[in-house]
Amino acid sequence: MELKGSGTLYVVATPIGNLEDISARAIRILREVDLIACEDTRHTRKLLDRYGISRPLVSYHQHNEQPRALELLGDLQAGKNIAIVSDAGTPLIADPGYRLVEQARQQGFAVTPVPGACALIAALSASGLPTDSFLFQGFLPARQGQRRKLLTELKSLPATLVFYEAPHRILETLQDVAATLGERPVVLARELTKIHEEFLRGTPRELQSALSERPSMKGEFTVMVARGESSEVDDTPLAAAVEKLMESGVPRMDALKTVARNRGISKREVYKKMHERE
Repeated sequence: MELKGSGTLYVVATPIGNLEDISARAIRILREVDLIACEDTRHTRKLLDRYGISRPLVSYHQHNEQPRALELLGDLQAGKNIAIVSDAGTPLIADPGYRLVEQARQQGFAVTPVPGACALIAALSASGLPTDSFLFQGFLPARQGQRRKLLTELKSLPATLVFYEAPHRILETLQDVAATLGERPVVLARELTKIHEEFLRGTPRELQSALSERPSMKGEFTVMVARGESSEVDDTPLAAAVEKLMESGVPRMDALKTVARNRGISKREVYKKMHERE
């Protein structure tokens, strides 16, 4: 139940590069709210100046998320309307904001999305890969062992896989994609909506080879990996499928969840059938 007389939290999407990619509604909301919470006040100020918006700004990022969320909740309680924005794109999509939105909902404040640009959707829509089913995993783990473990868990999913990756790790990530997912088609997108917007398509090793020849790389990558070609039903016994994942370093409960997801059944059913055969 929403609190009457309290403020509203607006989750406002902003451009991911081209400053024209913002909705008329987003501009209106940013002009009307009492406060704008943003990752970098200097970055957001450039956008506001572009549209002649002058509102109070407060920093809200991963390093001050907990205490600042409490302050903003107090502002909502006092009746202030607040907009939360990220440096680029839709807030909370691999960006800070979850804690504030979660607690605002729990405490009964109105939370309203103001949709717009999102690198994930923009890249996927122009990738040429299937979009009927996809999984967004955010940023992959920085450590190779954890990264390969996660990719192995996702290998059998019948969906296009989408990740964000930093430029200094893209070559290592492509190597891990090749090692775990095989030479399936991959599309890389970077600098979306900017002057140097770029889409690259090829196998992981082809893209790794092409990028390794560049003297430097700037801008985060959106990495999109095609789903596996095989449409055959996996008839591996459930116990063997779980055991295989565990041998690759996947914890037992995670292995159960992965097998259940791949077979389209519940984790409880996997557990039950495994023990029926013991």
